[in-house]
Amino acid sequence: MGRKRRTFTDKFKAKVAVEAIKGIKTLNELASEYQVHPNQISDWKKQLLSNAPDLFASGKKKQAKTEEELTAPLYEEIGRLKMDVKWLEKKL
Repeated sequence: MGRKRRTFTDKFKAKVAVEAIKGIKTLNELASEYQVHPNQISDWKKQLLSNAPDLFASGKKKQAKTEEELTAPLYEEIGRLKMDVKWLEKKL
C-alpha cells in the first residue's frame, strides 16, 4: 500500500513559494526544511509568479460575474412565476 496524499493549506504553499522566490535558501534546503519535494516547491513558485498580476487587479471583473450570477436565478424565477400566472388565468 502506498502512502496517503498530503494536502497543504494555501497559506503554507504561499509561504514556501515566497521563500523560494526570495532565493535566500535553495530549493533543496527548503524541501528538507518543509518536508516537500523540490519539484513541488518549484511548481508552487511558478503558480505564484503566474497569478501575481491577478492579485492586484481591480475587483470590477469579480463584481460583474457575481452580479450576473445573482440576477440569473432571479430572472429564472420571474419566468416561472409568469408561467404560473398564465396557467392560473387559464384555469379560472
